[in-house]
Amino acid sequence: MRPLVSWMTKSDPAILEVFEEAGIAIPPAVAEYNLVGISKSTVKRRLPVLVDHGLLEKVDDDRGYYRITDRGRAYLKGELDAEDLEPSED
Repeated sequence: MRPLVSWMTKSDPAILEVFEEAGIAIPPAVAEYNLVGISKSTVKRRLPVLVDHGLLEKVDDDRGYYRITDRGRAYLKGELDAEDLEPSED
Protein backbone atom coordinates (compact mmCIF):
# COMPACT_ATOMS: atom_id res chain seq x y z
CA MET A 1 0.00 0.00 0.00
CA ARG A 2 1.20 3.51 -0.82
CA PRO A 3 1.12 5.79 2.19
CA LEU A 4 0.12 9.42 1.88
CA VAL A 5 2.04 11.47 4.42
CA SER A 6 1.64 15.01 5.73
CA TRP A 7 3.39 16.77 2.84
CA MET A 8 1.77 14.73 0.05
CA THR A 9 -1.35 15.43 -1.98
CA LYS A 10 -3.66 12.95 -3.66
CA SER A 11 -2.13 14.02 -6.99
CA ASP A 12 1.41 12.95 -6.12
CA PRO A 13 1.04 9.20 -6.80
CA ALA A 14 -0.54 9.90 -10.20
CA ILE A 15 2.27 12.29 -11.08
CA LEU A 16 4.87 9.70 -10.09
CA GLU A 17 3.08 7.02 -12.14
CA VAL A 18 3.43 9.12 -15.31
CA PHE A 19 7.18 9.35 -14.80
CA GLU A 20 7.40 5.63 -14.01
CA GLU A 21 5.44 4.71 -17.12
CA ALA A 22 7.54 7.02 -19.31
CA GLY A 23 10.73 5.30 -18.18
CA ILE A 24 12.76 8.28 -19.36
CA ALA A 25 13.32 11.89 -18.34
CA ILE A 26 10.41 14.08 -19.45
CA PRO A 27 9.46 17.75 -19.13
CA PRO A 28 6.49 18.89 -17.04
CA ALA A 29 4.42 19.53 -20.19
CA VAL A 30 4.54 15.83 -21.11
CA ALA A 31 3.50 14.81 -17.60
CA GLU A 32 0.69 17.39 -17.64
CA TYR A 33 -0.56 16.16 -21.02
CA ASN A 34 -0.83 12.59 -19.72
CA LEU A 35 -2.58 13.41 -16.44
CA VAL A 36 -6.36 13.59 -16.49
CA GLY A 37 -7.99 15.69 -13.79
CA ILE A 38 -4.78 17.28 -12.51
CA SER A 39 -4.16 20.89 -13.49
CA LYS A 40 -0.95 22.19 -15.01
CA SER A 41 -0.44 24.46 -12.03
CA THR A 42 -0.71 21.50 -9.65
CA VAL A 43 1.89 19.52 -11.60
CA LYS A 44 4.30 22.46 -11.71
CA ARG A 45 3.82 23.11 -7.99
CA ARG A 46 4.25 19.45 -6.97
CA LEU A 47 7.34 18.54 -9.03
CA PRO A 48 9.80 20.50 -6.84
CA VAL A 49 8.22 18.99 -3.71
CA LEU A 50 8.66 15.47 -5.08
CA VAL A 51 12.28 16.34 -5.90
CA ASP A 52 12.84 17.69 -2.37
CA HIS A 53 11.68 14.36 -0.96
CA GLY A 54 13.79 12.25 -3.32
CA LEU A 55 10.98 10.71 -5.37
CA LEU A 56 11.87 12.59 -8.57
CA GLU A 57 15.09 14.20 -9.73
CA LYS A 58 15.55 17.18 -12.01
CA VAL A 59 18.04 16.06 -14.62
CA ASP A 60 18.20 19.12 -16.89
CA ASP A 61 17.87 22.56 -15.31
CA ASP A 62 17.89 24.37 -18.65
CA ARG A 63 15.03 22.41 -20.20
CA GLY A 64 13.37 21.31 -16.95
CA TYR A 65 13.42 17.55 -17.46
CA TYR A 66 12.62 15.23 -14.55
CA ARG A 67 12.77 11.49 -13.99
CA ILE A 68 11.65 9.15 -11.26
CA THR A 69 14.25 7.94 -8.76
CA ASP A 70 14.70 4.48 -7.26
CA ARG A 71 13.06 5.88 -4.13
CA GLY A 72 10.08 7.00 -6.23
CA ARG A 73 9.79 3.53 -7.75
CA ALA A 74 9.97 1.98 -4.28
CA TYR A 75 7.15 4.27 -3.17
CA LEU A 76 4.96 3.22 -6.09
CA LYS A 77 5.64 -0.45 -5.32
CA GLY A 78 4.57 0.12 -1.71
CA GLU A 79 8.05 -0.63 -0.40
CA LEU A 80 8.39 2.57 1.67
CA ASP A 81 6.74 3.07 5.04
CA ALA A 82 5.17 6.39 5.97
CA GLU A 83 8.02 7.17 8.38
CA ASP A 84 10.47 6.75 5.49
CA LEU A 85 8.70 9.59 3.70
CA GLU A 86 8.32 12.06 6.56
CA PRO A 87 11.07 14.64 6.94
CA SER A 88 13.44 13.88 9.76
CA GLU A 89 13.24 16.11 12.82
CA ASP A 90 16.74 17.30 13.62
